[in-house]
Amino acid sequence: MSKKVTNIGVLTSGGDSPGMNAAVRAVVRTGIFHGLGVYGIMRGYAGMIDDDIHPMTGRSVANIIQRGGTILKTARSKEFMEYAGREKAYYNLKKRNIDGLVIIGGDGSFRGAQKFSNEFDIPCIGLPGTIDKDIAGSDTTIGFDTAVNTAVQAIDKIRDTMDAHDRLFIVEVMGRDAGYIALHSGIATGAENIVIPETKTDIEELLSSLMEKEKRKKLVNLVVVAEGGEFGDANELVKIIKERIPTADIRVCILGHIQRGGSPSCADRLVASHMGYYAVESLMIGRNNVMVGVINNKIHYTPLDKAVKEKQKIGQEWMKIVKILAS
Repeated sequence: MSKKVTNIGVLTSGGDSPGMNAAVRAVVRTGIFHGLGVYGIMRGYAGMIDDDIHPMTGRSVANIIQRGGTILKTARSKEFMEYAGREKAYYNLKKRNIDGLVIIGGDGSFRGAQKFSNEFDIPCIGLPGTIDKDIAGSDTTIGFDTAVNTAVQAIDKIRDTMDAHDRLFIVEVMGRDAGYIALHSGIATGAENIVIPETKTDIEELLSSLMEKEKRKKLVNLVVVAEGGEFGDANELVKIIKERIPTADIRVCILGHIQRGGSPSCADRLVASHMGYYAVESLMIGRNNVMVGVINNKIHYTPLDKAVKEKQKIGQEWMKIVKILAS
């Protein structure tokens, strides 16, 4: 793993997130600045297997920093889960003398990188590109800030119609296994209740809270639900509430994939650029098989195997804050 890196490949894998293009841009231009050959791998690991790999120049990444999505496209690859698929990918890299990889994605992408690197001696650097902010080793991930701000803007608009009609709104945000978008957007928009996968929800307490607010004529209530909440999606939660509070005027809004799209925020552009730069620097000095993160506003390196085993944890004090501020 200590051999000198001369050509690097960059790919985006898993779910797209705003800021991936800024990270790709940083990797490409930093690599070129240091005299490395840089290749863009299309559609993640699927493109590596299909030999959809192309040399990149500074112009290849011009005018992309403000764009959502990813110019390299992304896909999930079942074939890469098999040794034969990874071997095929390796030979496609080898014929171009690509001897280092930067993988922008989530924990599934990092698991693939770790296995591939161990089998074929290709050093890999991971950049946390996911709107869920669920990877240990970084205070934030590329795309989270944009996604949560998109959710906040949408919920603010929903609050206007809630207030006009004295309604209870259940808003579902993304986060099948992680409740950070729900938590942050819920607190920022004054939600009365927040349902997240990490914390067991006391449904009786939630219902009592809503009934108590109804008695004191607080008819405008907001519940923000992560899609992976304990009671399933927002529609399932509505059924439970309706059974116990039949007089409640309830509406559901599922924000869905609008949270993934859109121009990345300034914060996401900065963090992606910062991480992309240090990904290339790491490969050059032989710091391999790590994820580049940010902790306390400083670059932090976490071994890939640790990053995929651990999850970013939500402290219980946050849920206490929600209850106090929503009273």
